[in-house]
Amino acid sequence: MNKRNFIVNAVLCKCPRCQDGNLFVKPMQITKPVDMPDQCPQCGQQYLPEPGFYYGAMFLSYILSGFFFLGVVGCCIIIFDMSVNSSMLLLVGVAVLTYLPLIRFSRSLWINLMVKYNPRAKEEHKKTTFGD
Repeated sequence: MNKRNFIVNAVLCKCPRCQDGNLFVKPMQITKPVDMPDQCPQCGQQYLPEPGFYYGAMFLSYILSGFFFLGVVGCCIIIFDMSVNSSMLLLVGVAVLTYLPLIRFSRSLWINLMVKYNPRAKEEHKKTTFGD
């Protein structure tokens, strides 16, 4: 498998090390939107390498949502000539719809920034697991 760009890999919510395993439990449960397995089933990468690892993702989520929401309100006001009040009302709807995907994307982007791709990760994991 060829190496994907880390942003594409983050959008797909795949393991950063092998780019094959899923980062999140599927299907997503509304009560546990960021529920992750302990490790990648394909390569053994720990998804929670240390306590507090995903605090950085919280800041990423804040930055991404801030700029995205600013763009939404800006487009509503400048392009569609909406009032500020109606733009904010629309923004509340957009924020509700994008809240969970943005949190998941931020976590995925954070781990993809911190863990590097290893094309031999799956083979190395099989050797250590099965004692090849």
